Amino acid sequence: MKALAVACALAGLINALPASAADTPISGNGETSMVIRKNYPTLPAPAGPYSVSVRHNGTLYLSGMTAFGTSAQGKDIAKQAEAIFEQVKRVTQAEGITMRDLIKVTIFVTSMDEVGALREVLSKHYDGAYPASSLVRVAGLFSPEVNIEVEAVFAIPG
Repeated sequence: MKALAVACALAGLINALPASAADTPISGNGETSMVIRKNYPTLPAPAGPYSVSVRHNGTLYLSGMTAFGTSAQGKDIAKQAEAIFEQVKRVTQAEGITMRDLIKVTIFVTSMDEVGALREVLSKHYDGAYPASSLVRVAGLFSPEVNIEVEAVFAIPG
């Protein structure tokens, strides 16, 4: 119950956050590159002070994504994974990339009992272009209704 109260409190911060943060130039060794931080109107708003994605030097980093705020919240890991990868695909569409550009995922689960079903979901969404991957069992995530969190890194072609 305490975790749910924290999640609800964090959700109260949603309206205080900008839809998209400003670009930030980074300088070093005489070169300047841009860091682009984004949130997406087609996704649940971040429940804290972070960006959904950060783009830098041809790489797109996605924050940990969960099924919180979707119809899969509170469901099994496979259903939550489906909801998460639908969100990831919305990001790839917005960024002009595909799941084939996925180079690394880190997946946090609260139970290893459903790993077989999770692997089926992953195989479907990876479409044969398997990324580097880590699967980590954790004691819990920010809400008891969240059983999986996925971080992703994409290569931006070009």
